[in-house]
Formats: sequence, structure tokens, C-alpha cells
Amino acid sequence: MTLQAGPEDRGQRLDIFLSRHLGQFTRSHIQTLNRSGAVRVGNQVEKSGYRLRGDETIEVDLQPLEPSALEAQDIPIQIVHEDEDLAVIEKPAGLVVHPGAGTAANTLVHGLLFKFQNLSGAGGAGRPGIVHRIDKWTSGLLIVAKNDWTHARLSKSFQDRSVEKKYLALVHGRLRQASGEISLNIGRHSTLRTRMSVQRGKGRVALSSYHRLREIGDFSLLEVKIKTGRTHQIRVHLAAIGHPVVGDDVYGERGYVQFVRKYGKPGRYFLHAAELTFTHPRTGALMTIQSPLPPDLSSLLERIGK
Repeated sequence: MTLQAGPEDRGQRLDIFLSRHLGQFTRSHIQTLNRSGAVRVGNQVEKSGYRLRGDETIEVDLQPLEPSALEAQDIPIQIVHEDEDLAVIEKPAGLVVHPGAGTAANTLVHGLLFKFQNLSGAGGAGRPGIVHRIDKWTSGLLIVAKNDWTHARLSKSFQDRSVEKKYLALVHGRLRQASGEISLNIGRHSTLRTRMSVQRGKGRVALSSYHRLREIGDFSLLEVKIKTGRTHQIRVHLAAIGHPVVGDDVYGERGYVQFVRKYGKPGRYFLHAAELTFTHPRTGALMTIQSPLPPDLSSLLERIGK
């Protein structure tokens, strides 16, 4: 495919220009095409952040990317909903969503390749079907795209914040207000690079809201909604207001130590992606899918209640 940049495109980033003209692909897929050498500006490969002069000819090779080198693995995955375009699955705690630094196998992606015949490739070769993520030790619902058309439309829904995500979190302490909103920017920690932190005046906008469902001793069970999807957002936000998630030894070290002394070491932090509401990209139907608390978190609640 040949595209021509005009004076109105002057100063625009290459990847944004391509997103406008290649609406069938997500921006991440376009960046993957660019990294693979499939995009040439005036016979040269340029980075995604290249600023257009407004007179370039851009060649895009839309041939399918090379097949993923990932191998399917028989990893147990519970399917909550499935149709020709997408699936909603339960991710168990302890399972990484896709391969990355230090994790080359035994991820959710490897299990998806075993479970499903078709998965979208728009997220890149290492992330077939993956539209959004949840952390390794968070359990709960994930949407999986089976084709690029569905992937593009689901990605736009997430970007537009029209997908509603509800989590259940058990936190330390009793909150003064039964409900509230948290609007605190989040960015990479200045010295501990594996952590995130609240950054006033910097970082990326992060919006969460919570509603207290009940109090259990010195703890509160919350329903948390997130309007943005920043890394570790719920854990960082709740710790920032003085109510870290139970079992979180990263953002709530002091509470974690006290909890272990009284109740023993928890298997993970208490955070579960319990509900997803989204518009089906093909049918237009509004879908709400729920997930009950998994047994390990239910038993932890019982133990604390006693």
C-alpha cells in the first residue's frame, strides 16, 4: 500500500499518521509492522516517532507478520464466554499474561494458543489475542480477541474508557467514607524501577473510584472501578490513601508484616477482577460478565471473619 503525506500532515508522528490511514489495525500493530521493516518512508525505515515533513511517500507492506514462534502449552484456562469474535476467560492468580523479561514460557498466552484455533495478531507476535492485561497475582476476567477486526474495536473501547472494570479488594483499616474517588497521577518510581508511585504534577493521569461493601474486623472489602489502566493502579492508589491491599508486600509492607504475624502468610494479595461490562464489537449488545471470588480469597475472608 502506498500513502502520500501532504502539507496538513507536517509535524505529525509517523505512527499517528498510519493509524489514521490504516483504521483496521491498532496502533500497537502498526508499531510492530514498523519495527519489522514493513513501513518505509522514502525508501528508508524510520522510527514510529518520526515527524513527517508533509511531502513523503510511505510504503506499507501489509503482508501478514511471520507466525508466532510461541508454542502452545496445555495450561488450564476457564472460559466464561465464547463466540466467533472473542472469549472472556478467568485468569488464575500466579499466571503471567504474556512472555516478557524473565518469563519465556508457561504464560496465559501459551495456554490460549492451546485452547483457541484463532487469535488476533494485532498486539504483536508475542501477544496473540491479548487486548488488555491484569497483574500476575491478580485473578479474574480478561477479554481475548480472536481476530484483528475485533481486536481493533475492543482496543478502541478501552482507549475510549467505555469498558467498565470492577475489582474486589480487601484493604487494611476502616475507611472514613463509604465511597470515594482517587485521582492521583502514577509513574515509574524514581529509584525502585520495578515499582510505580504517585507523582503529583508528573506521571500519567490515573482515576479510580471505590465503594465499601462491608467491614470485617480491621479490614474493609471494597468494590473498585478503574477508569484508566495504569500499571499497579489499584494497589498504588489504595496504598496512597492509607489503605493498602491485604497481602501486598510491595505497596503495603508494614501492614503485610502485621497481617502475617496474626493470620499467617497469604498466598497473594487480595485483588480480583470481578466484573467486565463492554459493548460487543459485532452485535452491539451490552455485555456484563461477572466472576465470583476464587476459593483462596473466599477462605481468607472466612479466616479473618473468625
